[in-house]
Amino acid sequence: MSEETLSNLSTETRSFEPPAELAAAANVKADAYAAADADRLAFWAEQAGRLDWAEPFTQVLDWSNAPFAKWFVGGKLNIAHNCVDRHVEAGRGDQVALHFVGEPGDTRDITYAQLKDEVSRAANALEELGIEPGDRVAIYLPMIPEAVIAMLACARVGATHTVVFGGFSADALASRIADCNAKLVITADGGYRRGAPSALKPAVDEALVKIDNDNTAIVENVLVVRRTGQDVAWNGDIDVWWHEVVDESSEIHEAKAFDAEHPLFVMYSSGTTGKPKGILHTTGGYLVGTAYTHHAVFDLKPETDVYWCTADVGWITGHSYIVYGPLANGVTQVLYEGTPDSPHKGRWWEIIEKYKVTLFYTAPTAIRTFMKWGRSIPDGFDLSSLRLLGSVGEPINPEAYMWYRDVIGGDRCPIVDTWWQTETGMMMISPLPGVTAGKPGSAMTALPGVGADVVDEAGVPVPNGSGGYLVLTEPWPSMLRTLMGDDERFVDTYWSRFKEQGYYFAGDGAKKDEDGAIWLLGRVDDVMNISGHRLSTTEIESALVSHPRVAEAAVVGAADETTGQAIVAYVILREGALAEATQGEELVAELRNHVAKEIGAIAKPRSIMLVPELPKTRSGKIMRRLLKDVAENRVVGDTTTLADSNVMDLIAAGAKTSTED
Repeated sequence: MSEETLSNLSTETRSFEPPAELAAAANVKADAYAAADADRLAFWAEQAGRLDWAEPFTQVLDWSNAPFAKWFVGGKLNIAHNCVDRHVEAGRGDQVALHFVGEPGDTRDITYAQLKDEVSRAANALEELGIEPGDRVAIYLPMIPEAVIAMLACARVGATHTVVFGGFSADALASRIADCNAKLVITADGGYRRGAPSALKPAVDEALVKIDNDNTAIVENVLVVRRTGQDVAWNGDIDVWWHEVVDESSEIHEAKAFDAEHPLFVMYSSGTTGKPKGILHTTGGYLVGTAYTHHAVFDLKPETDVYWCTADVGWITGHSYIVYGPLANGVTQVLYEGTPDSPHKGRWWEIIEKYKVTLFYTAPTAIRTFMKWGRSIPDGFDLSSLRLLGSVGEPINPEAYMWYRDVIGGDRCPIVDTWWQTETGMMMISPLPGVTAGKPGSAMTALPGVGADVVDEAGVPVPNGSGGYLVLTEPWPSMLRTLMGDDERFVDTYWSRFKEQGYYFAGDGAKKDEDGAIWLLGRVDDVMNISGHRLSTTEIESALVSHPRVAEAAVVGAADETTGQAIVAYVILREGALAEATQGEELVAELRNHVAKEIGAIAKPRSIMLVPELPKTRSGKIMRRLLKDVAENRVVGDTTTLADSNVMDLIAAGAKTSTED
């Protein structure tokens, strides 16, 4: 990825200063950067002081066996105590911790005092079921309060949890249970999705049969929450009802302290094939990193803010910025079970209006979906309570950023466009809302205490205006410690590319603009080589989305005899943008010329397909390899990890393609 990679790509001149009132009262101001630069370890020690430690740490960082880090050495703490008990002890037990909204319309408000009792009951139940510190527990639940309670109960007793997203198949669940040797599975009869109950326990039963057939039977019990009332098969030898075991347990439970490096959870990377990649996070550093970044990036005022992150707890965003970071900070937050369009397309905005949400964190893919539906839907709700918006999961297109800011944020809310990964555990690159003049589409700069840079093939930092590889140059508290049972793979995957410099390689391409702001350009694997020019899919997609009739776009490089690779784009139009088929050919030509105008002739797509939807994983990431299969006329590969496996059939049946000029 040479300097020429980004030489033809777009520039952005718009920027937005922090609102004066927010800047004046911001939790973190510009001096934090200088303090962290002057003494990074002292800075992180200070952030660790925001938590309760049962025993103080004696060393901030042990990096003597790099890249295997130990943070807050000698310190002991209990995460559940930090997320729940200490807020009750501080006199805030009556504050709502969770406003739960079920998809059918049922609601529950759970205070911190009630959450403490629920977590304690669950912890007692886990111990009654034989769970001890170091045991592994698999959690396969919908977005209901019991998912949060189960995670905190595991942390309370020192068990390591692995949460598997409720949309994953029995095969995916089985591989994860087996890989981490889970002793207990916590699930539900089902959850609600798009207006109907969706079964979960049958997938657990099927997974356990698969594991038994491999002679690796390890699960001793399945703890089942009754959510939908669906009939479920029942194995009296191992199955137990949550309401019969947890609800009958005592709400008195002593939280024991664990070492800062005690394993907290294993998170398996999405789209895993073959052996799952289990990313291991530990206790002290992870909580310091997530709690601090949530406090800093969202400018959280726990006494007055109502926070809502729309992720699922089955993903790292749900772990870090629904469960651990926010609850450690004593926040009041919304927990929503369902989809954005059930029972109507204004459901999210209805919830923001009802609960007067002030801080909102969602994914660009969701924002682009709302753009497709049109602003008349959110305009029908009072969103004036919002004061800050966040973006997570992938680079946000500048036009999606502007729509988000204008339509949802009323042109007054700063946007924090955050870059981080399952592996990093916490946000790494983001604007600070009281400090940074944000640019549409840029994550801007590394947070205080974080080292990040963009380097060339040799690991040398590139100058402003150039592109290369995104690397992390210093260890950080919430970094992954290893891959479950595979230290060698951990080193090879993340640390071998720039071993000489000691850099962590994120796998992402990035550029620095003329001001030094960082722009994420997607996975290096998605960079295309067009006539010797290495181009990023992300910025071509952004150019397409900047067209007023386009809601979303995905770009791939397809083999081409003349240019090596050619650009093929798949485009979703905003609703009402295409009335007749004859307009399609004209619009395709217009879009191709629009990209050439925005970026340059080298980036002009060879073909554009107008499609009803894009193939996305259940976390919202576009699976470009499947689109590449279509572009190169190959049999479409494995679609089992898609949120909707019918999408590829729709693309094949409904695609309208252009021809070369």
